Amino acid sequence: MQELTHYIGGAHVKGTSGRFADVYNPATGEVQARVPLANAAEMAYAVEVAAKAQPAWAAVNPQRRARVMMKFVDLLNRDMDKLAEALSREHGKTLPDAAGDVQRGLEVVEYCIGAPQLLKGEFTDSAGPGIDMYSMRQALGVTAGITPFNFPAMIPMWMFAPAIACGNAFILKPSERDPSVPLMLAELMEEAGLPKGILQVVNGDKEAVDAILDHPVIQSIGFVGSTPIAEYIYGRGCSNGKRVQCFGGAKNHMIIMPDADMDQAADALIGAGYGAAGERCMAISVAVPVGDETADRLVEKLVPRIEALKVGPYTAGKDVDYGPVVTAAAKANILKLVESGVAQGAELVIDGRDFNLQGYEDGFFVGPHLFDRVTRDMDIYRKEIFGPVLSVVRAQSYEEALGLAMDHEYGNGTAIFTRDGDAARDFANRVNVGMIGVNVPIPVPLAYHTFGGWKKSAFGDLNQHGPDAFKFYTRTKTITSRWPSGIKDGAAFNFKPMD
Repeated sequence: MQELTHYIGGAHVKGTSGRFADVYNPATGEVQARVPLANAAEMAYAVEVAAKAQPAWAAVNPQRRARVMMKFVDLLNRDMDKLAEALSREHGKTLPDAAGDVQRGLEVVEYCIGAPQLLKGEFTDSAGPGIDMYSMRQALGVTAGITPFNFPAMIPMWMFAPAIACGNAFILKPSERDPSVPLMLAELMEEAGLPKGILQVVNGDKEAVDAILDHPVIQSIGFVGSTPIAEYIYGRGCSNGKRVQCFGGAKNHMIIMPDADMDQAADALIGAGYGAAGERCMAISVAVPVGDETADRLVEKLVPRIEALKVGPYTAGKDVDYGPVVTAAAKANILKLVESGVAQGAELVIDGRDFNLQGYEDGFFVGPHLFDRVTRDMDIYRKEIFGPVLSVVRAQSYEEALGLAMDHEYGNGTAIFTRDGDAARDFANRVNVGMIGVNVPIPVPLAYHTFGGWKKSAFGDLNQHGPDAFKFYTRTKTITSRWPSGIKDGAAFNFKPMD
């Protein structure tokens, strides 16, 4: 049995709280490691180490900090296969999906190489008589991030890369379900030249989270997870005077207009609805075809594609479409919601409840499900399922379809599939959702734009990565200065101009 550690001060540190959590292999259901759960004293020690290291790092010029990011990118590419395999082993993702997890984090690191440009201040000459005015962006100090199980590489890098590029120290509290990759990332950052103590990994549960929320030295907190926890962290963190950004749950709709390419729409729904076993905050879990004829055509296209999905462990090869969900509890919750859909009258077109993978009977595999004729009052529509379950909600008009996405409490992402530019433009302008796809099923912005939802999917004023990250992880200081006017006489080594 492998016993994992924390990573503090440039070294692997054993837990001292005496509490541990099991780390499973989701494909087999076996416990493969245990991870220590930090108490408040262990978190305080990590903060102390970070606070001592941070001023010297902030004094390093931005160009040299960017060089660490450049080297880190090289190391991520070097170890891509190793990172993906470790990620798949603990999370259950397929290897290509795991590599994509690392890659999307890597792209944010690449963006952070531009820190010297992004951290430039502003200057006004002669704002008044003999007065100059300028502003600068300065690091916050010690910052922290609390990240989820579903992207154990990408989301930590979305947080710590810009924070560190800005001159902060960063304490990462990753998910205790798949903690190995975050520990590996910390090692790689130091191999890239990051000073010890600037990136700490402290594993834990609610006790560690509360220690982050209450520690007076920690200046900012980033979080990704469920909406109830996001609300808790945002409220408690802000009440303690911290800068906080929290990203919560989602229920992403994809509207399919009658003029859409139905094969394209069906293919998009398969990847967006069932990829990563649906464990994505940007997964499409609700398909909204406009008109019964559109709905019938869509379901007809979906059924054979779903029936052909290959579900299996990552070790079965790269043609596996998706693997297990992360825990037995997650599987049980998904199946409970499926049962509620049946009980509340939805039509279960494809029933994956009896899915069983030979040789992996104890794994956390969930078969694909497709519901039709789902209504907005059903639990499978209202709640985030976070599993391989796609619900078809039939709308009789474009306005009704638009209203479904707008009325839902979550507002993370949405998409429309159509050949009509006017409909697409109207949808993008009117819908109250943070990230919009036009014939794109999972509209996750690239690293140089920002990622963030609306409504109960996000709490805080600034999004993740892109320009907002450099605003979130710095404070603006503005200086107004006046110097005596007039030029002092001194040595002259050139011809004086004529009077």
